[in-house]
Amino acid sequence: MKTDIHPAVHAVVFVDANSGAEFATFSTLKSDKTKKINGVDHYVIVVDISSDTHPFFTGKQTLVDTAGRVDKFRAKMEAAKKKQEEAASRGGKKSKVAKETVEETITRKAKENTEKKEKERAKEKAKATKKPAKKAEKKDVKAKEEKTPADSKEKKEDKKD
Repeated sequence: MKTDIHPAVHAVVFVDANSGAEFATFSTLKSDKTKKINGVDHYVIVVDISSDTHPFFTGKQTLVDTAGRVDKFRAKMEAAKKKQEEAASRGGKKSKVAKETVEETITRKAKENTEKKEKERAKEKAKATKKPAKKAEKKDVKAKEEKTPADSKEKKEDKKD
């Protein structure tokens, strides 16, 4: 390995700020504070969360609020609830749906779906009736042209001139 390119490794003790637990190890971090452990000077580094206090390792749900984030979230949730209550008091579509029971909701949606399908079928029938009529007209026009060969010969002669 090349010399003088790797960072220096120091004896360090990580101290959990919440529980006071200490973990002695080696790291490239330094600090101004030192502590002697077994006759060796260790740099002291204070951490907010370690394996001693992290919910994954402890199995407990703890609340760590580092910048008022929890309070901001709760304020947003309260504002959202107020908006929902205001909308329900106005009597909009959502409030009507919210008052329905599960059975009523299912029957309402079933009716809406059947109405939608009926409209689609009506459109398809209308399209189906229009298309054959156009094809029939084209066939009639071609048949008329074929019946009068003299007319078609005259048209060809006109085009040549």
